[in-house]
Amino acid sequence: MLCQIVLFDGFDPLDVIAPYEVLFAGGLAAPGALTVELVSAEGAREVPGGAGPLSLRAVAALDPQRADLVLVPGAAGRLDGLSAPDAPDALDAPGREDSIPALLGRALRTGLPALLKEALDREGLTVATVCGGSGLLAMAGLIDGRHATTHHMGVGLLDAGGVVAIDARVVDDGDLVTGAGVTSGLDLGLYLLERELGPRVAHAVEKLFAHERRGTVWRATGPVPAGF
Repeated sequence: MLCQIVLFDGFDPLDVIAPYEVLFAGGLAAPGALTVELVSAEGAREVPGGAGPLSLRAVAALDPQRADLVLVPGAAGRLDGLSAPDAPDALDAPGREDSIPALLGRALRTGLPALLKEALDREGLTVATVCGGSGLLAMAGLIDGRHATTHHMGVGLLDAGGVVAIDARVVDDGDLVTGAGVTSGLDLGLYLLERELGPRVAHAVEKLFAHERRGTVWRATGPVPAGF
């Protein structure tokens, strides 16, 4: 199983590193079952993050025909426009270029949206997101009507994209699995290990990182609660 974690200019480092380490450890716990690599829409390159002078190196191009799991992070930047996002082009106005919606908007003007659509359309491939990664998919119009979560301050991005926003740590909507705030990347990674490689591997990695998973994974199954 190949997991490709997407980098784009302005990505949030913890959105990438937290699930990367969890999934990488899962590959060590189940030799040969899981490989993780950092990729970008453009191919191998140094990709600047959004949290100061920090960059990570993409080793290959995002390839939905080769990957089994594609994980999309959010951006790190100013919080302007999260509650009531404008059109992405308007967010490049002076003084707003480093806002999270503007960074996501610039990613939408690359080859990334077409590759993410290809990933979502491909049967058997799972797309996962951390924090604002679901906002990026929503801004691209790729998950209209789907259930997803994001950072609590970014729900406006989901609403504007026609997404059914769920207030949960992790939301499993079949081939779309989303995590909430930044640190939810740990919980998302552990859940993906449990879902794909089994609970014993997930438990071993959970113990290794001394992190107890938080929250119930929300799915659109079972009876609808009454009176809540």
